[in-house]
Amino acid sequence: MESNGILRKMRTELGNPISYRLSLNEDIDLNELIGKKVTFGWTGIIICSGCNKTIKKSFGDGFCFNCFSTGAESSPCIIRPELCRAHLGEGRDVEWELLHHNVEHVVYLAATDAIKVGVTRSTQVPTRWIDQGAAKAIVFARTPNRYEAGRLEVALKSMYTDKTNWQKMLKNEIDADIDLVEEKWNLYDTLPDDLLTYFCDDDDHMELYFPVSHYPKVIKSTSLDKSANFSGELVGVKGQYLIFNDGTVFNIRRHTGYEVSFSWS
Repeated sequence: MESNGILRKMRTELGNPISYRLSLNEDIDLNELIGKKVTFGWTGIIICSGCNKTIKKSFGDGFCFNCFSTGAESSPCIIRPELCRAHLGEGRDVEWELLHHNVEHVVYLAATDAIKVGVTRSTQVPTRWIDQGAAKAIVFARTPNRYEAGRLEVALKSMYTDKTNWQKMLKNEIDADIDLVEEKWNLYDTLPDDLLTYFCDDDDHMELYFPVSHYPKVIKSTSLDKSANFSGELVGVKGQYLIFNDGTVFNIRRHTGYEVSFSWS
């Protein structure tokens, strides 16, 4: 069978395991394809996810250079929340900023290969955790906007990373001894008084289970820029990666905007 269309971030639904869907010109249940051969073919076309123009090279999450440089969805505060100015009524696109950044955000602790601190909108829980391939996660604090969440994240960066080691995540090299509830409460007394007000005393945490039949010991990353056509036996999906039987991994999100054919048998 075959489907065609523009690659976008895979859609997910919480479950045991998590459900993954690839949306091209039809909705494809990737969980059902584990153990089967799948093939990607790139047409050579990339469509900007901001302005929908055909481009030769993409930046960030599938943007042309202009949209990446000027668009609200690629503002510096996406990576560094402490730079956000939405709460001041400022930003690349004030209306967009107010809608997406001047709303409740959470600061969280997640276990990927190690303990990671991160920031996301409340409405993006647990989607953000799934996209990062976290084994488990807990809300550390709730803030009224992205800026305050960024201040909290900066305060925690000296103790935890804000980056995911994607290779260890895809090998499932997780420290089983990580206790996120204990870690969370150990941090309570380290926070400045002006940030303590945002602390979330709810100990509920989430464990995430991904549809992977077995994890690779050695990771080999591939891309459509390197090989416009490739195929392999799909053995799992984690984060926004497809994992193949030979240890090859393919980052779907990295290819946002690429026009492809996708077949399976």
